[in-house]
Amino acid sequence: MVITISDSSTATRASASTSAVPLPPCARATRRRRATPTNSQGAAAGAAEGRMAAGTARGDMVWARVLEDGVFRFDASEAARAAAGPSLSFADPRRREAPRHGADTPAVVPACQVAAGGAQKVVIKLPPGTSFYGTGEASGTLERTGKRVFTWNTDAWGYGPGTTSLYQSHPWVLAILPDGKALGVLADTTRRCEIDLRQKSTIKFSAPSAYPVITFGPFNAPADVMTSLSHAIGTVSMPPKWSVGYHQCRYSYDSSEKVLKVVRTFREKGIPCDVVWMDIDYMDGFRCFTFDSIRFPDPKSLVDDLHSIGCKAVWMLDPGIKKEKGFFVFDSGSKNDVWVQKADGSPFVGEVWPGDCVFPDFTSEKARAWWASLVKDFISNGVDGIWNDMNEPAVSKTVTKTMPESNIHRGDADIGGVQNHSYYHNVYGMLMTRSTYKGMEMANAAKRPFVLTRAGFIGSQRYAATWTGDNLSTWEHLHMSLPMILQLGLSGQPLSGPDIGGFGGNATPKLFGRWMGLGALFPFSRGHTETGSIDHEPWSFGEECEEVCRLALLRRYRLLPHIYTLFYHSHTKGIPVAAPVFFADPQDPELRKVETSFLLGPLLVCASTLPNKGAHECAHKLPKGIWLPFDFADSHPDLPLLYLQGGAILPVGLPIKHVGEASLEDDLSLIIALNENGKAEGVLFEDAGDGYAFTQGDYLLTYYIAELHSSVVTVKVFKSEGSWKRPKRNLKINILLGGGAMISTNGIDGEEIHLTMPSESEVSNLVATSEFEHKKRMEMIHPIPDIEESLRQERAELSKIPVDMKSGDWFLKIVPWIGGRIISMTHLPSDSQWLHSRIEIHGYEEYSGTEYRSAGCTEQYKVIRCVEQSGEEESICMEGDIGGGLVLQRQISILKDNPKIVQIDSSIQARSVGAGSGGFSRLVCLRVHPTFTLLHPTEVVVAFTAINGSKQEISPEAGEITFEGDLRPNGEWMLVDKCVGLSLVNRFNPREVSKCFVHWGTANVKMELWSEERPVSNDTPLRICHQYEVWQTS
Repeated sequence: MVITISDSSTATRASASTSAVPLPPCARATRRRRATPTNSQGAAAGAAEGRMAAGTARGDMVWARVLEDGVFRFDASEAARAAAGPSLSFADPRRREAPRHGADTPAVVPACQVAAGGAQKVVIKLPPGTSFYGTGEASGTLERTGKRVFTWNTDAWGYGPGTTSLYQSHPWVLAILPDGKALGVLADTTRRCEIDLRQKSTIKFSAPSAYPVITFGPFNAPADVMTSLSHAIGTVSMPPKWSVGYHQCRYSYDSSEKVLKVVRTFREKGIPCDVVWMDIDYMDGFRCFTFDSIRFPDPKSLVDDLHSIGCKAVWMLDPGIKKEKGFFVFDSGSKNDVWVQKADGSPFVGEVWPGDCVFPDFTSEKARAWWASLVKDFISNGVDGIWNDMNEPAVSKTVTKTMPESNIHRGDADIGGVQNHSYYHNVYGMLMTRSTYKGMEMANAAKRPFVLTRAGFIGSQRYAATWTGDNLSTWEHLHMSLPMILQLGLSGQPLSGPDIGGFGGNATPKLFGRWMGLGALFPFSRGHTETGSIDHEPWSFGEECEEVCRLALLRRYRLLPHIYTLFYHSHTKGIPVAAPVFFADPQDPELRKVETSFLLGPLLVCASTLPNKGAHECAHKLPKGIWLPFDFADSHPDLPLLYLQGGAILPVGLPIKHVGEASLEDDLSLIIALNENGKAEGVLFEDAGDGYAFTQGDYLLTYYIAELHSSVVTVKVFKSEGSWKRPKRNLKINILLGGGAMISTNGIDGEEIHLTMPSESEVSNLVATSEFEHKKRMEMIHPIPDIEESLRQERAELSKIPVDMKSGDWFLKIVPWIGGRIISMTHLPSDSQWLHSRIEIHGYEEYSGTEYRSAGCTEQYKVIRCVEQSGEEESICMEGDIGGGLVLQRQISILKDNPKIVQIDSSIQARSVGAGSGGFSRLVCLRVHPTFTLLHPTEVVVAFTAINGSKQEISPEAGEITFEGDLRPNGEWMLVDKCVGLSLVNRFNPREVSKCFVHWGTANVKMELWSEERPVSNDTPLRICHQYEVWQTS
């Protein structure tokens, strides 16, 4: 395959057509040719270096063979290669630097454009019909074409589908080519990097300094790319088996008594659980490595009690260390000089939970060793696992939500040396988990460390599991949780999961039950919720939801032998534990956007994320071949459907309540789906479940096969690996026939077992009977009641369900509930999201007075007109009663004659002002109050020309500022994002606006328009009609 890159003029036109940022004037894409050896190179077929033919124009990249066959490194020039910093993504950075011998040449050759300041842009054009995945922790859709991600680890509470920077950074793209082959591309930079996939079949990376690009493949299948990637960045550490069970958490279980009560309730109710988590409230004043002497007076005793009932305990440690003399952690850290410094050399101080904090400089081996020693001592309290949170690092009360980029890290030479924070920001969390992992190893070398991290970088899976951060209790976030864990798996991190039920807000019974049904089958399965929310334990939502949660988690524990085996494969081969459905047939384009189903090896899980439909009521696209449905006599309208691929054998255990209940001598079951040739095979990995003896051969890896000959199926052990002897245990064989029907027999594991297949007519009868009984069962089971649906039926005008407006250049989500606010405003051509908020606060809202949050923002709105017919203007009219006979009315339109513009026409109107007042209302002020999300807080300004002709540019340092009189914008002001070259233009009539107000917040800015303050009557309403449009700027 030969990939060509168009010339610079074509590349510029293509960028403009998709509203992408234009190429820098000094940058140039040059036409590429496939690299072929010259005669001299051919004479030395083992030469490691390759380059493009002599005389090619500026922009050609030099390449080298690295790692293994099919893997190549590209640099902008020889000088750029020599100047490149060490790799922090590679498990062994030397492997990126060491050329290998070989005769293979790259099939895919990137073009490189280097700006005068050193910024580097890499472009790779692939064949039409290519699909993109990866990009690490990313919200939104599974297939990434049309999306853009910025790798900048960000505390992104309540993120949405358009949020472009989350908690982790993976500058990596997996491309599935039209023929099903796969290619991986890694931009090996720790700096802020733009991954731009908005142009079809084109990958663009942009970063502020030079970086190598590593390509993997094309290989025959995406799993091959993932294996090759793992040879570079390493594989997931083999998790302790207890960590593959279910975890229960909240912010926070506030005492030892509460923790024990929760775990004992799991046991009493027969709901499986292996781990309980302690959030920051276990600490003494949020001081890390301490325990509250009243609420958690004896943590070792608490853990002993938990262990006695089969439960482990995980405890949180944040990087922010309270700046307090006399606090032993601060004192020892200061003595050892381990803190991140400001540019002047003094320790940086930022506010987090404990107040003023200092931060360990994990780029230094000295600091990592210091932290590891603290962790080692901390483990002696009975700690089973550690949770590293807030490690982006998050800093409160700052516009950027993190420490200044000018801060200094005194990094070791082998990871990059002394650099400012912009260099190390994205790896701060990974380096913290590396140190935490080391401390746990030091505490007990006979146990596998379990660390969970919020922030990370590509390669973090070597040290920690991850979760998808502070999501919300909404159906949208339930839906997003599946593609998010799949993307992480496709980026080298197989051990991930969301907060089941949602972290922010309150789940409903149906939402929680449905989420548990799906989340119980994720690689990492944990329920979690924020402080102030209702209880989110499985029994907190009524009996129907509790039963669904019990069934869901019993499923997980029945499947633990299989899931644990998948983790062994992931640890040894680098393949995902949970994979997209297209892994079963990469050539089928219809599978590439399926994001409500996923694979656990040959097990296909099909779910529903629709509140009004169960999985059994949805149409599911299955890969080609044989896929047979089955269950554990637990089918339920709120649980996913299960299918087993023809040719597979699935090992299944007993329905235990925690991992410690299991024994090697327990009965084992094999569920078998024969393929079209009457054959099947499967594998089971067993070891001690902890420690590292498995690396010395102390394990049992069993390969089972089944074959049909003359109506008899023979099941036997094909081969075994490892030094363990096979335990004496019963083996139950279950052969699927279709429609959920199966035939079964019993035998002894290790012996041949024979089972006679029924005749075709008998099979037909068994299938028909099974399908009938299954249908009858589903009809008899009552799904979890939808309380939200009842509320919608009774009070539809108070709906929390967003109303979508999608037309022209815009996609808006408007919630006709409290404040009638716009919670999302996305500009489609640039894929930029300018508004993103919760239902209850922020977003676009309006007030009726000069005081903050006056009437208007908390009222319940009605949608009184919604015109969506073809050919008519897309418009929604809303009004809310603000008291005193007044209504606040708002007409939101995407203009028919100019669909680039969103227009909002708002007014305060008198409807029933009493006659005694002379027909005039109280004093009111129409106050437009949008809170815009800042993707790049340090690169954003508000700019305008004032009525007096002066030019104004307001940066975040201005804080809060008001413009009145001739200093007001002359009918137009802009929110300018210099990083992406986009401006949100807000136009208004200066005669309607008496005051403009700017307030810079934490990663957001408010750009308010105020009317005059006066009474209104039927004839004299207050009005502000204004518009939004996105411009591309240089």
